[in-house]
Amino acid sequence: DREIGIHSIRGGNVVGEHEVLFAGPDEVVKISHSISSRDMFAKGALAAARFMNDKKTGWYSMADLIQGH
Repeated sequence: DREIGIHSIRGGNVVGEHEVLFAGPDEVVKISHSISSRDMFAKGALAAARFMNDKKTGWYSMADLIQGH
């Protein structure tokens, strides 16, 4: 079976916790990220707004924002 399963769980006071699992028949590789404050989300939103402030109408990606173009 080549199906890719995706699950989302939200609950309690968890601000942000993400985990990606790459599972094979004999092993699992996990990558996780946890955030303890919504300040990080606000900083990212402000950075995106500043980036877009003087841009012409068009299509921009996260790579553009990160690279500062």
